[in-house]
Amino acid sequence: MRLSGGVEWALHCCVVLSRGVEEPVPVARLAELYDVSPTYLAKHLQSLAADGLIESVRGKRGGYRLTRSAESITVLDVVRAIEGDGAAFVCTEIRQRGPCAAAAEDCQRACSIARVMIAAEEAWRSALRDVSIRDVADDVDRVAGKGALTRMRSWLAAAPSIGA
Repeated sequence: MRLSGGVEWALHCCVVLSRGVEEPVPVARLAELYDVSPTYLAKHLQSLAADGLIESVRGKRGGYRLTRSAESITVLDVVRAIEGDGAAFVCTEIRQRGPCAAAAEDCQRACSIARVMIAAEEAWRSALRDVSIRDVADDVDRVAGKGALTRMRSWLAAAPSIGA
């Protein structure tokens, strides 16, 4: 399975927003933090907002913030917001085509390949459902050191650069 880069950026933004950022963070500031296009990032943040994971706050001190606790937002929630909830594998019943095609009445049950792919997707979704944004943030603190998210929070809270 291949996910878009938007999933990575959305997850990073949710993790940063989960760690004590007191004011809403403008998209330009988040884009600068990760050195990505503000337009590109805004598209994905809008998807997160449409799914109710973050909210947009208007005004001079506007930006984005989480709508609920990081414990209650899963990695799967973010993936669904960015990629949609459609199945990764769609069976086209290829076994009913060609010179050795199976009869429709012999295809009442999903084929072996479809069953394997569906089971794999269910396992993948279950694994992502079991990890919250807080879990990821806690892991960042362990792996990158407790100071990493604190430095990011401080940087985001500092006066934005010109044009942000």
